[in-house]
Amino acid sequence: MPAKQTIETIAEEAAQWRRHLHQHPELLFDLPATSTFVADKLRSFGCDEVVTGIATSGVVAVVKGKLGVGRTIGLRADMDALPIAEQTNLAHASKNPGKMHACGHDGHTAMLLGAARHLASTRDFAGTAVLIFQPAEEGGAGGRVMIEEGLLERFGIDEVFGMHNEPGLPVGSFAIRPGPMLAAADRFVVTLTGKGSHAASPHESRDPVLISAHLVLALQSIASRNVDPFDPVVVSVTYLAGGSTGALNVIPETAVIGGTIRTIDAKTRKAVEQRFRDIVANTARLFEAQAEIEWRPGYPVTVNDPEMTKAAIAVAADVVGADKVNGNCQCTMGAEDFSYMLEKRPGAIIWLGNGDSAGLHNPAYDFNDEAIVHGVRYWTALVSDRLDPPAER
Repeated sequence: MPAKQTIETIAEEAAQWRRHLHQHPELLFDLPATSTFVADKLRSFGCDEVVTGIATSGVVAVVKGKLGVGRTIGLRADMDALPIAEQTNLAHASKNPGKMHACGHDGHTAMLLGAARHLASTRDFAGTAVLIFQPAEEGGAGGRVMIEEGLLERFGIDEVFGMHNEPGLPVGSFAIRPGPMLAAADRFVVTLTGKGSHAASPHESRDPVLISAHLVLALQSIASRNVDPFDPVVVSVTYLAGGSTGALNVIPETAVIGGTIRTIDAKTRKAVEQRFRDIVANTARLFEAQAEIEWRPGYPVTVNDPEMTKAAIAVAADVVGADKVNGNCQCTMGAEDFSYMLEKRPGAIIWLGNGDSAGLHNPAYDFNDEAIVHGVRYWTALVSDRLDPPAER
């Protein structure tokens, strides 16, 4: 077992781990170097068990407390990067072209490693801490795959917690809310097939470009006219293609639109999908065209358990002070595959302040190393709080 270190000392070392991970980003499930780095560190800390290969590249570590038996708490960090070309010009910038840690998963991984080091050296709790290092959060549903491969049952996890950095939120502060924390995210691609013609004879066409323009406008009525204003819904058309700039005198036969729909209520999610399908079908019919819908279901709503949220707020307040914890922050319309774990076990995800940095998924983004100490303190304090010996609870 490694010697005890202060959390401040661990955080300084974790910053170096973070910068190493930042320089070597990997995508989705293909994380051989990242997983090896994480597993080697966990073994060196003296964790009771280190399991690799869950969901291809996931890593799970088990640390048992020295104060007796008790419940099992899961702490989750995501490890994968994004297919973005970095533009930070930092000394620790990505060495892998076209890949970068633009969402802070390098920081999330480093903070959970720091917590693992502290927990393995102190073990001042009753029960078991399970540290989950997850692949493929960025579109691969790695959390769902880990669940499907038996993560929760294999390690006997009773409750599970997550943490994500938040640009714009001051370093040394936290934000969380009970109930919906992040939205469900579905995607769509619609192919409109009409009849092409010479642009000088539009009356001979069934112009799919014109139809797509009507459809884009009609879809905006979903949020503005079909859903309660107090029930947030976003319908964004982000792609539109038809014809060719090399043939501007030709009305094409097909046009394609695509985009995303965000909701925070499960019933609304189903209703919005049906309304979307109706609008697409009827708009195409109105113009005597055909429409083919490719619906791509995404991550479900991320819902924080109310009691677990109270516990997270109390712990965060102990770590940084109650005045630096927003316990009723606004729900975001972003999405997170930690939602799958929260569908199966009570828990909560919390925002950690990243300060005045570039936004997430921005090529100029970098995780703020000054936030690491607060993240490590939160994780270790959460384990102490949730796994107090029975007489102390």
